[in-house]
Amino acid sequence: MALFEIFDPAASPKPIGIDLGTTHSIVARMRDGKPTPITNCDLESLVPSAVFYDERGQVIVGREALRMASSHPRETIVSVKRLIGRGADDEETKRLGTFEFVAPTTDEEARTVRLRVGADRVVGPVEVSAEILKALKQLAEDELRSVGGAVITVPAYFDDAQRQATKDAGRLAGLEVLRLLNEPTAAALAYGLDKKKDGLFAVYDLGGGTFDITILLLDGGVFQVKSTGGNSALGGDDMDRALAEILLAAMQAQAIDKDTTAGRELVRLALDAARQAKHALTKEAAIDLELPVRGGGQTSVRITREQFEELIAPIVARTGRSCRRALRDAGVNADQLDGVILVGGSTRVPYVRNYVQEIFGQEPLADIDPDLVVAMGAAVQADVLAGGEDRAGEILLLDVLPLSLGLGTMGGVVEKVLPRNTTIPAGARQVFTTYADKQTGFDLHIVQGERELVQDCRSLARFTLKGIPPMAAGMARLEVTFRVDADGLLTVSAKELTTGIEQEVEVEPSYGLSDEQVEQMLLEALDHGEQDLDTRRLVERRVEAERIVSATRRALEEDPGLLQDGERDTIEQAMSTLSEAIAGTSPGAILTGIETLDETSKAFAGRRMDRAIAHAIAGRGVDEVDETVSHARGVEAHVAEHEARRSSPAASHEGNT
Repeated sequence: MALFEIFDPAASPKPIGIDLGTTHSIVARMRDGKPTPITNCDLESLVPSAVFYDERGQVIVGREALRMASSHPRETIVSVKRLIGRGADDEETKRLGTFEFVAPTTDEEARTVRLRVGADRVVGPVEVSAEILKALKQLAEDELRSVGGAVITVPAYFDDAQRQATKDAGRLAGLEVLRLLNEPTAAALAYGLDKKKDGLFAVYDLGGGTFDITILLLDGGVFQVKSTGGNSALGGDDMDRALAEILLAAMQAQAIDKDTTAGRELVRLALDAARQAKHALTKEAAIDLELPVRGGGQTSVRITREQFEELIAPIVARTGRSCRRALRDAGVNADQLDGVILVGGSTRVPYVRNYVQEIFGQEPLADIDPDLVVAMGAAVQADVLAGGEDRAGEILLLDVLPLSLGLGTMGGVVEKVLPRNTTIPAGARQVFTTYADKQTGFDLHIVQGERELVQDCRSLARFTLKGIPPMAAGMARLEVTFRVDADGLLTVSAKELTTGIEQEVEVEPSYGLSDEQVEQMLLEALDHGEQDLDTRRLVERRVEAERIVSATRRALEEDPGLLQDGERDTIEQAMSTLSEAIAGTSPGAILTGIETLDETSKAFAGRRMDRAIAHAIAGRGVDEVDETVSHARGVEAHVAEHEARRSSPAASHEGNT
């Protein structure tokens, strides 16, 4: 029945939920009434949020792209979520990283970050994010055959510009974006439905690049957000950067020019080593890192958990201020909470969990995988919005504005029209008047933020209402209406009450792509769709073939004693033939080369596997061996199921395999 549902050509499009993350991204769907992450053929649900642009102009997304980061740091974009919706002069763009930023030459270019990824290629965060979303969409199509609308999650503390940029990325990827859903709300949705619990909860969401804290009430299927807060530029990346600075000093490279190729490579190496250490110290008390020294040689650096925790303490402490403010905004004390839900990969760090327990006075809940829970909640909401019968009428989401929206008035002061934590969708109107005699127009400056001065808030848009008859100061009456939709996106209208002159503007963020730019990119994607698909197929085959050749060569070097007479020559000939095919332009030739190499090396690989199994079960009891064999058979059956799905005639299109 499941196979028929997946491969039936007449099957209706299925809605999906997407967690577009800083470090990893996940796509999920509803299966048998439950949210389920979609896995690739390697049974992996986490797709690294990495995009590699090769010298031929092709694009690779995911784990293979991440492997290219150390050798091609400029051409591999990671953690792009931290740049989305930001301007070229934003402080976040100047942090430690391996990007080559393109200096803006016009005010238009200054509105968004631009990254050079090749001699003649410049991309922005929206385009990079769209590539990740395309890969997730393809992964979903490999399983579902046809994808309907998508719910994409965003940090609760994303502002209007960042939300609009995320929606643009979804459109550019060819997705029908049903809703932008706040990540903590999505996590609470998945948790509340899975555990069937009501009560007042805090959702502590610390990911790779963003932090959110949300206080919400779960009551009989109603998910009411009471308050939200956070920082859209705070997360595990900051821990990596802090440790990387120490590693660069050990490598005698702290003064290196990070805008050179050599500098970017050393920075990327330090960041990768820092992330490796962070993951290892989650379970281990210490880790030894072998690092190159600038100018030649190697150095060994020992990092203990105690050192790491001392280093990240100020970073984690920044989340505490947001937590205390969210509790205050919600009008509750920590001891009134029924639980604290952990979300985001960075909450796996023991120091973070201990800090959360200290802040809220109770052990946090992490019985749903913090990496997957957001995508699962998005899948539930996508099913609801698409008319899923199982959830219809069962769920009501009442989310809130993360930041206040208002107008700049005389003297550069902000007049807040919609304060933060207002339940959305929402609307409000306010009346203003003129400050000078014979004034014939109003200049409206829309801003977002909590500060009192315009210069300290985020500029969203400007527009002018003209044609007002000359009147004495204070006589004209301007009614300004703010409307925020369920995605948290803003529309503003202005009407002069004595004349009836009116104007409405859908706020275009100061940072991001214009509708024309997005439309042009969509048209280009349609014009080159077939060509892009062929090129993608070739690139994917090349990447897979290069991985197989590398693995086979390593096996020959590690276990020459397991080779039989003449076997090495046969395998090396097959490797040589495959390498020639990789240099060519025929996906079919590469596939044939892969199959030939697989056939010639199968016996050798079998002997290596037999030896590994013998080593693994040496000295173990019969029951332990049976359990190991049963587990291996289960994994083998699961892999076989995925392989069958890939090879089915009904799924002839290529996927991210």
